[in-house]
Amino acid sequence: MELPRPLRAAIDAELSGVPSEALRTASEVLSGRYRAETRDGRLHLSDDLFAKAYVAARMPATFAALSDALAETASALPDFAPRRLLDVGAGPGTALWAAGERFETLQEATLLEASAPIRALGERLGQGQFGFEPDWRAGTIDRAGADLPAADLVTLSYVLDELAPPARRALVELLWARTQGVLLIVEPGTPAGWARILEARRALIEAGAAIAAPCPHESECPVEAPDWCHFSRRVARSRVHLRTKSAEVPWEDEKFSYVAATRLAAPAAPRPARILAPPDTGSGKVSLKLCEEDGALRRRLLTKRDGESFRRARRADWGETIDLA
Repeated sequence: MELPRPLRAAIDAELSGVPSEALRTASEVLSGRYRAETRDGRLHLSDDLFAKAYVAARMPATFAALSDALAETASALPDFAPRRLLDVGAGPGTALWAAGERFETLQEATLLEASAPIRALGERLGQGQFGFEPDWRAGTIDRAGADLPAADLVTLSYVLDELAPPARRALVELLWARTQGVLLIVEPGTPAGWARILEARRALIEAGAAIAAPCPHESECPVEAPDWCHFSRRVARSRVHLRTKSAEVPWEDEKFSYVAATRLAAPAAPRPARILAPPDTGSGKVSLKLCEEDGALRRRLLTKRDGESFRRARRADWGETIDLA
């Protein structure tokens, strides 16, 4: 997956003249803070250089994760056609770009972001790209309040790790109260990120939400540690991405966990199973790790004798749904 062409061009223009070594150094600092889930009261994106390092090194992967999660949500809710987006902890507007690519119906967007440098960069990257002027607002996620507008699609991506545990549920409940259609939460595809998604999922189900994706049910998650539920998307690295990360391989795999909760009618039954790991293929057989509608986690072995179900399994991939009925 690649960033939309207009976004790639805008990023290249912003990075023109910025020394590669400065971008690499800033990217390494950012990566260290993200991996350590540092919460010291300082903004990760504290100045213009760090903001530019972020769009060079991290925005492509975040865009890919959001795009995949939105695609699976749209597949589960084919009539979902959001007009208004609310994105909290918006960074450079990654969710807006992903939602704009997925939903032609989008007409308004409110983006809340605390960092002035990344907010300003996001405004420049999106100037004139959406057919409407996004409403960028300065504000921190821990103080997001009653002035946030309701929206058909509400997004919160790679943000919960910035909050202390007691504040996470309060933010999820606040955003659910602003959600008229779908609330999408995305976190890194690590055991810790998955644990935060589980916490949010429980809170949303207790509040009456239906789960659109990735779960085909609202039962307790059947995945048990040390395993964890996550997905992966391959991301193409641009030349500037390669330079910023001092990388040689022209792609990277972004691991992510997510939950999409909805106030709309729950997906129609029967709900297809979700593939939770790369299919294990052999000569004339496919083994799938599936989360199924009854809330169970099962391994299903399909062979040529299973006919069309086997052929579907051969074409299926990690993270997709599959109907084996």
